[in-house]
Amino acid sequence: MLLNAVSAAIKIAVGARTGALTVLGAALESVLDMLSNVVGIFAVSVASREPDEGHPYGHEKFETLGTLGIVGFLSITCFELLRQSIGELAGRQEPPSSTGADAMLLVTSLAVNAFVVLFERRRGRALGSALLLADAAHTASDILVTLLAMASLALSYLGFVKADALLGITVALIIAWSGYQILRGSIPILVDASAVDAARLAEIVRTIPGVVEVRSARSRRTASGHLFAEVTILVDGDTSVSAAHDFTDDVERAIERELGTSEAIVHVEPA
Repeated sequence: MLLNAVSAAIKIAVGARTGALTVLGAALESVLDMLSNVVGIFAVSVASREPDEGHPYGHEKFETLGTLGIVGFLSITCFELLRQSIGELAGRQEPPSSTGADAMLLVTSLAVNAFVVLFERRRGRALGSALLLADAAHTASDILVTLLAMASLALSYLGFVKADALLGITVALIIAWSGYQILRGSIPILVDASAVDAARLAEIVRTIPGVVEVRSARSRRTASGHLFAEVTILVDGDTSVSAAHDFTDDVERAIERELGTSEAIVHVEPA
């Protein structure tokens, strides 16, 4: 969060001095990076709580819900940048003026963003955190935005008057794509989309000796990759309660062995 604040301050200073839309767009995105960190801190603190009576399956979805906040911030950036860029194209504006010092400041900001992306992505993968990975993707788009801002200043310096507005639209589209990618990863978790194909799950269960048939199989996955599965198996009607319990243990172990960390609920019915 502090590094994003430094990056935002640099871009605000350069954007205010040059008046370049792409730089101001990059500055706004860095500010939103910082705000998304605030959302992330809150979401992660809630998601890390142990299951309780009100949330018997845990609180992990609060972290995934936090990714929607990041998408909201991206949407604001995209809209504002598009609005200003289209307005500049329609009007007649003076091209932004810049100096070598402006370029060096943007390079410094670029280095800060690159460090944040690498660090946050590494920790997100290590912790299985959808929010950290989403925030890393958000900041990664900030790197591309900063590069385009630098290109805008260079082209404006060479006399391409509309370069800033055109690249501003490009930046907005990149931000929109970044938001779409985050949604594509978050929504299936929030709506409990199937984590494993039912036929694949049933196939794993059928490998257990004594399982006559698999009547139903369904699954969902949390942001950290933990699998919840529920299957209904049919066994011989004369099977004892003790033997049926052994079947459920065998099914749970088979699912975990094939699909990784999981929690399975196994219903046993007579064939």
